[in-house]
Amino acid sequence: MKIITLHKPVNINELFTHLQERLNPIFQKQRQSDISFNIANAPNGIEISYPKLYEGILFTITVQGDQLWITRNEHYVDDINSITVESILNSLFDDISGGQGTDLLQEG
Repeated sequence: MKIITLHKPVNINELFTHLQERLNPIFQKQRQSDISFNIANAPNGIEISYPKLYEGILFTITVQGDQLWITRNEHYVDDINSITVESILNSLFDDISGGQGTDLLQEG
């Protein structure tokens, strides 16, 4: 799990909307692909998946105050699409921080 702090409280619905609006268009442009990930606001957090290609959830993001707890599917850590999504998520988290930046608190 990776824990990122955004230095301000995070609204899960705002984060969900931001990811829904931005993740797929950025991914499609970067990868020159028509893959469109499913982004769901589930009871255990925001889930990102693509069932046509990947078994299970690729990323689960839960909000804990000003922290994002990100769980990544261990079966796809070296997959280029998963790596691209993670990179895009990092930039989108920076957007949500309101320009305050993000800090990695834990990775492992």
